[in-house]
Amino acid sequence: MVDYGKYETLKIEKADRVATVTLNRPDSLNAVNPVMHRELCTIWLDLVVDDGVNAIILTGAGRAFCAGGDVKGMAGRGDTSEGRRRTLMTPAEARRIVENMLDVEQPIIGAINGDAVGLGATIALLTDITVVSEKARLADTHVRVGIVAGDGGAVIWPLLVGPHRAKEFLMRGNFINGAEAARIGMVNYAVPPEQVMIKARELAQELADGPTWAIRWSKLAVNKWLKQQANLILDASLAYEMMTFGTEDQKEAARAFVEKRKPHYTGR
Repeated sequence: MVDYGKYETLKIEKADRVATVTLNRPDSLNAVNPVMHRELCTIWLDLVVDDGVNAIILTGAGRAFCAGGDVKGMAGRGDTSEGRRRTLMTPAEARRIVENMLDVEQPIIGAINGDAVGLGATIALLTDITVVSEKARLADTHVRVGIVAGDGGAVIWPLLVGPHRAKEFLMRGNFINGAEAARIGMVNYAVPPEQVMIKARELAQELADGPTWAIRWSKLAVNKWLKQQANLILDASLAYEMMTFGTEDQKEAARAFVEKRKPHYTGR
């Protein structure tokens, strides 16, 4: 029996062989703090061995899916030993989040109830079928805080929308709404906000009740392609991301975000 009560920032509910995983920091728009970052590594390891789970829904509590990383924390990190410790452990955790999601045999339905930003967009787009609110916005905004889109955005965005569109999104940090994301094939479904969980549950139950191994192994066959891309790109993108944490531009971007002003970049 898997103990899901140990999770602090994720809420896990099970019914009819469907597990619903909710990012559960609604007061901070489900921003990823260090605890959630670690838990996003381990939750997939628990779900994959749970014989009572045949499909998974991933969603967010409150009005957002996930606001991404804690930019205020970046601004306060400085050059302390704790800051250096967090920087050093981030690449390994980020890699495990992507790899562990891709290794889950059960189908994962993304119920993207609100904005999905940065790492939030990455984990939303790494789900197997995405149901997005028409009003939700997706963006990888790493560059807006002076860092490389290293935690999976460089892997999944080009596969969904092609390299030219992906590079523009990643280099500019622009937002796209759910309806437009569906139009260009970035997500599977865009529905009114009140229909997101209804549609996600419908899909998850259909898959949970279907031919288990045919569904799982079809997913894993396609994921071989995704894992090959992750293996090709992820270490390099994470290394570039860590390099940008040492730049003056990144520190300025984080300060400007907290101070709600336009950053002044110097290329250093």
